[in-house]
Amino acid sequence: MTVVSRRKALCAAVALIGLALPGTAAAADFSGKTIEFTIPFTTGGGSDVWARFFAPLIAAELPGKPTIVVKNVGGGGSITGTNQFAARAKPDGLAILGTSASTQFPFMLDDPRVRYDYKNLIPIMLSPTGGVVYINPSLGVQGAKDIGKAKGKEMKYGSQGPTSLDLVPLLAFEILELDVKPVFGMPGRGEGRLAFERGEALIDYQTSSAYLRNVVPLVKANKAVPLFSWGTTNDKGEMVRDPTFPDLPHFEEAYVMAYGKKPSGPAYEAFKSFVIAGYAAQKPLFLPKGTSKDIIDTYVAAIDRVVKKPDFKDKAGDEIGEYTQHVGAAAERTFNVALNIEPSAKEWVKNWLKTKYNVKLGE
Repeated sequence: MTVVSRRKALCAAVALIGLALPGTAAAADFSGKTIEFTIPFTTGGGSDVWARFFAPLIAAELPGKPTIVVKNVGGGGSITGTNQFAARAKPDGLAILGTSASTQFPFMLDDPRVRYDYKNLIPIMLSPTGGVVYINPSLGVQGAKDIGKAKGKEMKYGSQGPTSLDLVPLLAFEILELDVKPVFGMPGRGEGRLAFERGEALIDYQTSSAYLRNVVPLVKANKAVPLFSWGTTNDKGEMVRDPTFPDLPHFEEAYVMAYGKKPSGPAYEAFKSFVIAGYAAQKPLFLPKGTSKDIIDTYVAAIDRVVKKPDFKDKAGDEIGEYTQHVGAAAERTFNVALNIEPSAKEWVKNWLKTKYNVKLGE
């Protein structure tokens, strides 16, 4: 499947939001129950913000109005917590998991640390998102057109790891020919932002939710300069601006602004593939395999009510960005399409990771 055809398939999946949601099965009752919402990241990053935004909204719509407690399990670029959930979670509706592209990418790249299999997880919601790259103003860069001024200047970047969601910015820095030195081992993107705030890192990136909450104040205080968003795709598979950041150029635009031509080559083709997998299917919500139909249907119906509330879009725009939430069958189909990475892009990235960062996957 080509990149364009995969994008068209993804767009078709997004169009399935209107699929009928289950409503005839008996609803599960969660009265007096506590639901553990595992987030395999530390506090402060985009996934944590996303989980804490949705947890009370979903709880209020589930029968019996249970308490949903977010459990942060950092480590391994999200692999540790996801491995634990896959091994221990019971299919009783009292354990749910939220992952990120930082969890998807190692699975897609055959990372030997991965012990989870997405075939054993049931996606019930999918939240697309975006992200913004920003830089320290001391480098003299005032926007995308000035990116060339940063060439040749060593910049540290706090990273969870080369096979985490940070794969996308690392590929972007490679394409832009910037001298970025990643410092791997950050438990979450929140720690990367803190390293930027302390001046230890001169360039950083955050997903939309964390950027809106934690980085916009830095921009307003002239402590950070936004460069570009990752952008999104339209129904023709073309890159367009992120609706949450309409005033920022997307990556391709930024490259043209900086260098006067469009990006090309294997790194860019791989970048486009992982942007789709990493952002169109950025934050899925799962139940464990074996969960009964009545529990699945109850969750899906509750989430559907959440996202259809008149004030949801305004609330979400302030917290996680203005993106369409995919629920039930649409979430499952979109997630499966997004994980269908092109073999050529996968092999190029694996070779690049081995050469540049000594990451050996599937060996």
